[in-house]
Amino acid sequence: MEGSMTRAILERCEERGIRITEQRKAIVRALEKSNDHPNVEELYQRALEEDRNISIASVYRTVKLLEELGVLERHDFGGGRARYEDADRAHHDHLIDINSGEVIEFLEPDLEALQIQVAKRYGFELKGHRLELYGIRVRNEENEG
Repeated sequence: MEGSMTRAILERCEERGIRITEQRKAIVRALEKSNDHPNVEELYQRALEEDRNISIASVYRTVKLLEELGVLERHDFGGGRARYEDADRAHHDHLIDINSGEVIEFLEPDLEALQIQVAKRYGFELKGHRLELYGIRVRNEENEG
């Protein structure tokens, strides 16, 4: 899966006429390996493992370009730093712990159906949505695990 995601990002870049430098490849590889939603500084540290010559300015420019072209999706989960993920991923929603900054991706079919019902009730045909829930993790017997 890792390789296919990298190819998909690189293919989308090439389709949009983006010149693919070695530094951009390193940034894409770092994105592809991410199981979370890295901010630019985290992405820079990960990209350094791929290419020791990469600069943080290159990461900022590349992330901005990929966002503008719809390859990356930007999230503002609080904490003062934007976070990024592949814009071509399967739909999911986010649950954000406001204390730790932890982000949990989830897909809840009943909630998806309810959103469609609400849109219809107000005369809309739902074409997409973004759901971000903010809270504080509470540990108890029901959610341990």
